[in-house]
Amino acid sequence: MKYKIVSDSSSNIFTLSGVEYQSVPLKIISEEKEYVDEPGLDVSKMVFELSRLKKGAKTSCPNVFEWMDAFKGAENVFAVTITRGLSGSYSSALQAKEQYEKENPNVNILVIDSLSTGPEMELIIEKLQEYIALELSFEEIKEKITEYQRSTNLLVSLQSLDNLAKNGRVSAAVAKLAGVLGIRVIGEATKDGVLKSIHKSRGEKKALETIFEEMKSRGYKGGKVRMSHCDNIESAETLKNMILKKFKKANIKIRECTALCSFYAEKGGVIVGFEG
Repeated sequence: MKYKIVSDSSSNIFTLSGVEYQSVPLKIISEEKEYVDEPGLDVSKMVFELSRLKKGAKTSCPNVFEWMDAFKGAENVFAVTITRGLSGSYSSALQAKEQYEKENPNVNILVIDSLSTGPEMELIIEKLQEYIALELSFEEIKEKITEYQRSTNLLVSLQSLDNLAKNGRVSAAVAKLAGVLGIRVIGEATKDGVLKSIHKSRGEKKALETIFEEMKSRGYKGGKVRMSHCDNIESAETLKNMILKKFKKANIKIRECTALCSFYAEKGGVIVGFEG
């Protein structure tokens, strides 16, 4: 039975070895241009261009037909989406599943709302890859991935709140004050799939220490950590070393944010997914 993993591009993963995989792009749309979250996009340039705009950009999720096209070529498909709290991607994928299975009754599709984004999606995708390699059945994988998802977590550290302010999610005054005072906002992806602010730290070092303490309070004991950053490899490496000092065998990987995560994290942002 042929397996395939599909995710929207908020996972920051465009290629995956050992299993058939496809990324379905989200889009960022400003008053001046559209950015498609796919290989080849100059993300640093996008972040710079968006920072110069007075009006906020918007995101657009993959449509039903894009999801259906990505489902092709396998008998068993696992589709992982960004949290429904930030995007309509999950809803679109569900509609695509219903239509595709109707047209292809021998195909099984599981749509997984990550209730998160970026690195936590990466953990889910890697676990699906592991289960497929073990040659488990579709139903076995469905049961196990649901259980695994209960153990994963996501924390973020944001240096800039400009895009959130432009989209009305925080006040412009708060965003400006945070920038002037060098305050970093620490947030979490809740179990309901909502991004929630939990701390405000002055300075990068304090923010990273706060994240590490939060990881441990959520049951982190040296398991997998996946990090994504928006033009801030230094902080990601600092946190990695902080973790390795305490948990020497921790499995840690760092990658750059692609367009969608860069839009939300903004320049300097760090996103951390981990097993609790």
